[in-house]
Amino acid sequence: MLGWGFADLFYKKSNVDGDRYSHMKTAVWVGLMMGVFALIFTILTLCKEPLVGLVGEEFADKITASNLFTPGVSIFTSAVQYLPASLGYIISMIIGYAGMRYLEVSIVSPVQNASGAMTTIVYLIYFAIIGKIGSFWDDYNALDVTGTAIIICGVIALAIVEQHLAKAEGALNLPKEERKYRYGALALLFPILYCIFDTVGTAADAIILDENSGIDLGEVDVLILYGFTFLLAGVAAWIFLLIKEKKVYNPFAKTEWKTRFPAAVFEQFGQIFYVYALADNPIIAAPMIASYCIISAILSRIFLKEKLKASQYACIAAVVVGIIIIGISDGIKEA
Repeated sequence: MLGWGFADLFYKKSNVDGDRYSHMKTAVWVGLMMGVFALIFTILTLCKEPLVGLVGEEFADKITASNLFTPGVSIFTSAVQYLPASLGYIISMIIGYAGMRYLEVSIVSPVQNASGAMTTIVYLIYFAIIGKIGSFWDDYNALDVTGTAIIICGVIALAIVEQHLAKAEGALNLPKEERKYRYGALALLFPILYCIFDTVGTAADAIILDENSGIDLGEVDVLILYGFTFLLAGVAAWIFLLIKEKKVYNPFAKTEWKTRFPAAVFEQFGQIFYVYALADNPIIAAPMIASYCIISAILSRIFLKEKLKASQYACIAAVVVGIIIIGISDGIKEA
């Protein structure tokens, strides 16, 4: 939640007025960061022994538990199997970067993160199709269901509230020619499309990481495959910029890395914890992770001076209550 909340802040700050390809430049930076960390995880996996001496065997096992490099495993086949998830994420993220050009963070983030609610529903349908819906209810109690429902309702309510506030306050203060871009159907289409593609990616991830019905990919495998796939997307974005702008894009120029580097770092930070959380408990993790829009809304109020109303605070409070309920439930189970 913290990682992706801060990433949203820097995504917004990295958008340059008048730069129609700003979102593609952000994709280049995120691709670079994802590729670097994929390489790091690959090296750690192949050179586990020195890591054991530094952090201990238990932690070393956790971050090197890869099935990609075992004899008889085709990395290419695994990459193809993971492609639906990685493409869903990558497409949604690039759409999200573009949407930041037209809408405030506190508007974009809640609408995008309705995907958490949709993913939970998709995953429940998947359990029903494969005949394992009964085992789900064996692992989750009334507190889990209540907390998850409150989080989902809070995120959806925040998205609805944001849309009403945007139309009521923002549109009246903008010149007529700008309204259609900032608050028109085209602008709202970005977070909606993000939500759809992110739902595809998250649901695919949850199914792939499921121990009983997945494709035998672990957390580290997902980080490696997703990282290298996003690196290829970043290279494609760089080539696109070269063709469109007729000049070489330098991502390391000060004006570029100042905001895009921290955005990419926070994105990768969130990605690492997201993968492990989703593997551990996908149905509960999806809506909780999606509630990082709460962090985005608070940060946008502090740093971007986007105003929050009482109705927004009420939605935020509801999500926090839902998270606390799930935390209490987990504590009871462990006791």
